[in-house]
Amino acid sequence: MSLATSVPVVESRRFRSVEICAGAGAQALGLERAGFDPVLLIDSKADACFTIDLNRPAWDVVCMDVLQFHPSMRQETLNIDLLSGGLPRVKSSATVGRTEDTEERGVLRATIGLACAMRPKAVLLENVPDLVESPHFEADRLWIESALRDAGYRSSWRILNAAGFGVPQNRSSGFLVALQEPYFSRFSWPEPDRLPPLTVGQVLGSSMASRGWPGAERWIKGADRIAPALVGGSDRRGGADLGPTGSKKAWAALGVNGNSLGDEPPGADFPSGEHPKLTVDQAAIIQAIPENWHFFGGKTSRYRQIGHAMPPPLATALGRSIAVALES
Repeated sequence: MSLATSVPVVESRRFRSVEICAGAGAQALGLERAGFDPVLLIDSKADACFTIDLNRPAWDVVCMDVLQFHPSMRQETLNIDLLSGGLPRVKSSATVGRTEDTEERGVLRATIGLACAMRPKAVLLENVPDLVESPHFEADRLWIESALRDAGYRSSWRILNAAGFGVPQNRSSGFLVALQEPYFSRFSWPEPDRLPPLTVGQVLGSSMASRGWPGAERWIKGADRIAPALVGGSDRRGGADLGPTGSKKAWAALGVNGNSLGDEPPGADFPSGEHPKLTVDQAAIIQAIPENWHFFGGKTSRYRQIGHAMPPPLATALGRSIAVALES
């Protein structure tokens, strides 16, 4: 069973958007289902841009550093309905001050500058939960709110867990939504589903059994919870694995070997008592990315694109809440 094969109804009312730090397009895909059609997508990674072009050839994708972009370069980006992006993760309080964190905060501030220049009706930005709640980021929040307020926006922050929106993964993210009036007063954050998400065994069971592995049925019964947050594949570390020691232990409790990724599901000769590795395609299922969304590049590159993605169902829920505010 795979929840990623189901495709929600695309909304009839359409809005215009720009997506920055677009990655492989998972957030844009979720927003498309909520009624937002991107007039431009920007990302600095060539493989990610090729992935978007592979799946949505009609979308206009530009491969460049967002720090080098200005709305005057593309007039169609002005006065859009939504500016959205999953920005590079600012570092938690334990690592604030490192060089790469300075770069990531620079992207965050540049994005606020883009919002003030583009004048979209709404802004949706995703980052780490610490940006929303940690006192170490209070100065950043105050600066962001002040800059947006001066440009005519009101802002709201929230932490949402993808598991509350049908994704089989314990994945929390921090969000900023800002809207011009009168739209802000009509905005409400999406409410989590009442039904629990499917378990790892439920969503990956058919894949694990697809090549005749005799241990599949036993594995499905043991993988009886949602997945931990899919991490790993950082641009600043080695090849693709399922993250640091704590993450690998959580995967091991679900019967998954997180030391590296597999090339294919376990076959008939794979020992029944051993833990299989996740494949790239299975990682995409854990992120609730549709199975017909294809990724460009080598295994590590494809996994990084998946690991950095926002699960589309969560993007859809947020997009629908914003759409309701815009059309009311």
